Amino acid sequence: MGKINIKVTENSYLCGMKTILAKLLYVLLYLLSLLPMWVHYLFSDLLYVLVYKLVGYRLGVVRKNLSSSFPEMSEKELRQTEHQFYHWFCDYIVESIKLLSASKKQMMRRMQFKGIELANQVIEEGRSIALYMGHYCNWEWVSTLPLWVSPKGQCGMIYHPLENPEFDSLFLKIRSRMGVIGIPMEDAARVLIKNKREGKPLIIGFLSDQVPFWKSIHHWLDFLNHDTPVLTGTERIVRMVDHAAFYLDIRRVRRGYYEAEFKVLSLEPKKLAEFELTDLYFQQLEETIRRDPPYWLWTHKRWKRTHEEFLQRLDPETGIVDTSGTMWRVKERMERAQKENT
Repeated sequence: MGKINIKVTENSYLCGMKTILAKLLYVLLYLLSLLPMWVHYLFSDLLYVLVYKLVGYRLGVVRKNLSSSFPEMSEKELRQTEHQFYHWFCDYIVESIKLLSASKKQMMRRMQFKGIELANQVIEEGRSIALYMGHYCNWEWVSTLPLWVSPKGQCGMIYHPLENPEFDSLFLKIRSRMGVIGIPMEDAARVLIKNKREGKPLIIGFLSDQVPFWKSIHHWLDFLNHDTPVLTGTERIVRMVDHAAFYLDIRRVRRGYYEAEFKVLSLEPKKLAEFELTDLYFQQLEETIRRDPPYWLWTHKRWKRTHEEFLQRLDPETGIVDTSGTMWRVKERMERAQKENT
């Protein structure tokens, strides 16, 4: 019993320390956010030197992603894009901190939404909108969308909760400051069905350019010169609740200023063929990225899952994918041994 009590006490102590650290971090970030924007960009320039020049944060990943996505680029063009990416990435960090205290007037000047009239018309008709987005430009500032949306509509975002509940709460507080509600991914379908039944129109943002888990891979497509596994859960939800589907095309006008344009993917997604909506989204996203390559999240290991490995993990008889990799590694060793013997 003594050991159990000691373990419980240790866990309570660690939880308490994490809570204190999260609150201290929030206070520190809030105080930093009060500084003028030009000071934030001074910090960004210093951070650029640290992250890129000194540490080389995920530099190998960035270089591999850029060179394989743009084989037509010269070495000089790739290095220039790389420099621009890290400059923007550091800007993204300080801009996200600024969101903690920036006024509504300031954010409406710095993050403007175009084509919002059609979206508001859909909301006024009582329908909800699924807003497809990518990790492009400052996606955190999209949380200012409630400042532009019809009062009849509620803005929400689908997100993956962080393992640490204190830090999860911290980031939710930052993102919900302008009126966005956070909906955990596992609750998305239930919440959206409930709102549809209650007749409450929503604009829900989906960051759908992430890497799916092995068991969640159902569709592959050509994206940025790669055979790419893509998330299709967004499409299944959208078709189930019959939301109008829009793509948010974000542009960086200049440092600290963005424009986000609503573009229709489909007003009637149920009429589309399976995966057609997903294909339309990735076509739009690729056009956005190719227009201005530096502003996508190139540090992300987007192509770590290959089609070849997926097929090796897949049991064709049951349709079950070996997520642990145990059977796949056994199969790989057996195939290698057979090749050596022959």
